[in-house]
Amino acid sequence: MIKKENLKIAIASGKGGTGKTLLSTNLAAFLSERESTLLVDLDVEEPNDSLFIKGNLIRKTEQHKMIPQWDESKCTLCGECTKNCKFHAVMQMGKFIAVFKELCHSCYACSELCPANALPMQPYKMGETAEYKYNNLKFIESRLMIGEEQAVPLIHKTHKLVEENFSNSIFQLFDCPPGTSCPVIAATENADFVILVTEPTPFGLHDLKLAVETMRKLHKPIGVVINRSGIGNDDVENYCKTEQIDILTKIPFDKNIASYYSKGELVYNKLESVKHSLNEILDSLKNKIPCQSLQGFETLKGI
Repeated sequence: MIKKENLKIAIASGKGGTGKTLLSTNLAAFLSERESTLLVDLDVEEPNDSLFIKGNLIRKTEQHKMIPQWDESKCTLCGECTKNCKFHAVMQMGKFIAVFKELCHSCYACSELCPANALPMQPYKMGETAEYKYNNLKFIESRLMIGEEQAVPLIHKTHKLVEENFSNSIFQLFDCPPGTSCPVIAATENADFVILVTEPTPFGLHDLKLAVETMRKLHKPIGVVINRSGIGNDDVENYCKTEQIDILTKIPFDKNIASYYSKGELVYNKLESVKHSLNEILDSLKNKIPCQSLQGFETLKGI
């Protein structure tokens, strides 16, 4: 068995509204009852884990990305910047150089290759991270500024924050953005295991297939959690069986879950069915992930 000091679990979904945040917040709080646990909300465009994890704020930190700023006094209008920018974020308009910060990927090509040093990189606020403490649970929320179009730079900054300051957390859970685009790739890049949350509906199956395809291309081990089990049909289960994907648990369709959730409350400590599902996830992961901390984790019984 490989000895790992911590376990990084990404919780993702092919579409929004499947119950990804429900699972992330409840699993994190559940784990924190036994071990040092960190929950990271990487759905930076619309984070909402803080609606359920009502911890004490430790600090807020502005997060910046580097954007070139045109220095007209130095510029010779040679055109090297526009030629070398692969994202079309720098454009020459007559005797003026325009920088489109929304398109800039902070690759530094225009700045480093400018012979006149006329495009120095300057920090530009793209969002902020907030650190909270909730009992034995540490919680980080990353939030993109309104109007910002690129989530990936803030997700990378958050990963760096975790590595530098929270590496001692035994369990690290990452609530990822929905879908299969670049933010999801960035959010899951450091994960040891990815839990894909879906629902037994045609839309749920369609988007689960996309998520499975994406994670397989990234060579990530995966398992599926079926939320709202009991509605729809058996197509999701049949698909997982055909593709040899383990179903970690099925969370039942229960109006009590929806009621607690709508009030911003955790449900695992109120409903035995949800705690049972969390125990099933841990039991399944013990057989899949070579992590000593997980092997030594005893499931919690009862409310």
